[in-house]
Amino acid sequence: MLTIEQYERLNPISHVEYDGRRMTFSTPNRIARARVDTILSKEPCTIEWLTSFQPGEMMIDVGANVGMYTIWAAVTRNTKVIAFEPEAQNYALLNRNILNNNVQDRVRAYCIGLTDRSGLVGLHLANLIVGGSCHSVGEALDFKHEPLKSVYEQGCVAFALDDLVSSGGVPVPDHIKIDVDGFEPKVFAGARTTLQQPTVKSLLIEINLNLADHREIVAELTALGFRLDPDQVRKATRTEGPFKGVAEHVFRR
Repeated sequence: MLTIEQYERLNPISHVEYDGRRMTFSTPNRIARARVDTILSKEPCTIEWLTSFQPGEMMIDVGANVGMYTIWAAVTRNTKVIAFEPEAQNYALLNRNILNNNVQDRVRAYCIGLTDRSGLVGLHLANLIVGGSCHSVGEALDFKHEPLKSVYEQGCVAFALDDLVSSGGVPVPDHIKIDVDGFEPKVFAGARTTLQQPTVKSLLIEINLNLADHREIVAELTALGFRLDPDQVRKATRTEGPFKGVAEHVFRR
């Protein structure tokens, strides 16, 4: 049996070493620990993309979860990051990870969702696990656009990125990451004007190639002057399991 004092001091953490830099993440459960253990192997193209940033550039992280890639960019590339994560438990751990790594001078996190219009909506939770994912802003749909059996509907403040930029609340970034488990088309729809800005150098967005509205994003970004490497998409595409056909797409100007 633990005393209350001993229990309150429990704060499991895990470390990642990369290129002489150490990153520290709070890992209160197996999901959070797994995110640390697989950070180099789960999405290697995302790490490669982050590594291409120039020091001091700015990234917007849409769907930051507990901040694995936010922290990676801030620590290893001295990137300024604005991170958006609407799920309350993930947002709390995201902020703890910001403090763990002493990057609060260059990272600001907001507990809001990004979508195609601004307002108050429901965040439909697929689970109540710290570090969990596959939640949905506004509609109870999963990453395949199929009905999601939500375990809880959390209140959520949502914005279109274009509204945040036009109001002066968020500057036009150098890089944007969008990973929101299926509703990327809505985030994209709310960011069209921002993406037309020539100062946006790159965008990493998770695309489900099985869905027509996801494939349309590829065509629209190409029309905006972004380039896509087919080999990068091929390497990133899942070939089995529930996420078969899903891949991170890296677009560059």
